[in-house]
Amino acid sequence: MRSKFEKFTLIACGAIIGVLISLNLPVFADKAEKNNLPIDELRTFAEVFGKIKSDYVEPVEDKKLINEALNGMLTGLDPHSSFLNTEDFKDLNQATQGEFGGLGIEVGMEDGFVKVISPIEDSPAYKAGLKSGDLIMKLDETSTKGLSLNDSVKKMRGKPGTSIVLTVLRKGEAKPLTFKLVRAIVKSQSVKGKIVEPNYAYVRVAQFQEHTGEDLAKFLKNLRQQNKAPLKGILLDLRNNPGGLLNAAVGVSAAFLPKGDLVVYTEGRAQDSKMQLTATPENYLKGGGKDDYLKDFPEDIRTTPMAVLVNNGSASASEIVAGALQDHKRALIIGMQSFGKGSVQSILPMNNGTAIKMTTARYFTPKGRSIQAKGIVPDIIVDDGSDPTFMTKEADLTNHLSNPKDADANVAPKDKDSKPLAPPVKKPEEEKEKEKEKEKKKTSDTPSGPIEPGSKADKQFQEAMNILKGLQIIQNK
Repeated sequence: MRSKFEKFTLIACGAIIGVLISLNLPVFADKAEKNNLPIDELRTFAEVFGKIKSDYVEPVEDKKLINEALNGMLTGLDPHSSFLNTEDFKDLNQATQGEFGGLGIEVGMEDGFVKVISPIEDSPAYKAGLKSGDLIMKLDETSTKGLSLNDSVKKMRGKPGTSIVLTVLRKGEAKPLTFKLVRAIVKSQSVKGKIVEPNYAYVRVAQFQEHTGEDLAKFLKNLRQQNKAPLKGILLDLRNNPGGLLNAAVGVSAAFLPKGDLVVYTEGRAQDSKMQLTATPENYLKGGGKDDYLKDFPEDIRTTPMAVLVNNGSASASEIVAGALQDHKRALIIGMQSFGKGSVQSILPMNNGTAIKMTTARYFTPKGRSIQAKGIVPDIIVDDGSDPTFMTKEADLTNHLSNPKDADANVAPKDKDSKPLAPPVKKPEEEKEKEKEKEKKKTSDTPSGPIEPGSKADKQFQEAMNILKGLQIIQNK
């Protein structure tokens, strides 16, 4: 009996070793070469695998066990790494191209529940009123407690036109809220905007997708032609932008920075994770042979007075753009402190059609700031009406990566006299009114709908426009 078990153990160990090496993880390859594999731990793994196969209450397929083990191995590292089966991998590719099925929510895990990082603009979740920080407790009648993130996401996906009820715990609300959402093909238009008044352009980037940089360049050129004169101010809105593709973030930054300026650099253990990405075509064009969409871009846009709106829902790629423009003193950052996701995830396809999404590097702003678990600190704080104590940030997520810099490495930029660029906007009377409004909302079970960004009801946008106009006047003087 023992010899059979030892034989099974060796076979299982060989299989696990093969899996580890197939993931292209250098650390395991190095250990294999040195014959220094963690044999005791692998033997325990094989023993647990065997016990589940023989004694679990009902039969379990080998494929399911291996997939769950792989997913657990990755999700245990940090909140943003995961194993992608063939269906998940396909959905991810569709999402980066700007069209996919589902509810349109960027989600993570917290305390065993699904947490909303940001609803995607114009999606069913956005229109229903879901907000960053919402904790999804139930999907229809199924509790999310104990479900993996991938399983929860699968339950939220489905045939367009079918409905699902989400039970949500929202901090500040007396009892859970319910949302009935109808699944749809989410076509995320990543770039929107308008001439808000003569000579002033408002541009919103909702997500960084494959064609976001190109779309932004076309959009800004059209707005400038529509204005029939050089613009006097540009307001770039990155609020509730959960991020996306790194090269798209470089492309958006390159539209506003001089050619060759450093946008972001990354540091990781693998050699190919060490990059310096500048505002040059080779860093924002995906694949060779593509035309440079910024080759005939109006040069005056790169010197037009500019402000950037961020909030707690601005994460990852949007923080890269805000950090680059802030470090180069190209734009004034306005709003609330951002989410603080300063890591890079690489999608590594496997031979069987699956893939892993794994954190491979931390990124740093041009001046060497890491925003990991800290976020971008705006030059001017403008409240968006949210209670800061109820906001979810990267630092709140289980197993989040630490910030490699000192505690004071990410503070708001200061001028030569060591004074803030501008004082925070504080209006005590407005704060009292907001508290009253929050108390009224607690008495209602009806979730409130979203405020249209860039509208008259968007008080943060209105305040940012006033600041931008003042900035233009100061620069003229």
